[in-house]
Amino acid sequence: MDALGKHSLLELKDCDCKLLSDLDFLRDTLLAAAREAGAIVLGESFHLFPPYGGVSGVVIIAESHLSIHTWPEYGYAAVDIFTCGNSLHPERAVDLLVRELRARDSSILEVKRGILNSLDEP
Repeated sequence: MDALGKHSLLELKDCDCKLLSDLDFLRDTLLAAAREAGAIVLGESFHLFPPYGGVSGVVIIAESHLSIHTWPEYGYAAVDIFTCGNSLHPERAVDLLVRELRARDSSILEVKRGILNSLDEP
């Protein structure tokens, strides 16, 4: 069976709490992760939530998206990396995010999306 895309769900725990509330750092890091994966960045949107400083953000790529939601008070970040096609390397984005957020505990679940019997037919 073929799939149209891959969806990587990251659980990043015991991260640097200060970094998880730094909107500019998170925007730059998610954009860098998209580029590291080989994606074409089309746009982005980020928002800081008071009082704890959690951030939600998304980077739209030609091949789908990357998103992040942070809870600095728990040292936790949830990240989604959804890519379509076979030309990208989402595992490179994963490695960059784990490293840059200084996650001491991380796990990843990969889900195939758009599973079809054949991709030969439109």
